[in-house]
Amino acid sequence: MDKRLLDLLVCPVSKAPLRALSVGELAVLNRAISAGEVATVAGAAVEVPLAAGLITRDGRVIYPVVDDIPVMLGEASIGTAQLSGFPR
Repeated sequence: MDKRLLDLLVCPVSKAPLRALSVGELAVLNRAISAGEVATVAGAAVEVPLAAGLITRDGRVIYPVVDDIPVMLGEASIGTAQLSGFPR
């Protein structure tokens, strides 16, 4: 993702700055998704592993990136509290 775009994006709910998920964070998230353990904040099951994601700098909320487009909808976000072993 273009660094200039990433610098402009913020969480639509909290207005917290975002950063790209690290490789390790993405691996932990995708393992949990594959195990059927991840839901969006709206309660929908996340069934497809992510190729990329953005996370608030405080590490609380993840926004998926689909086909290189950030999905910046509060109801599509993933809370990290549900992810055991997620680095904080």
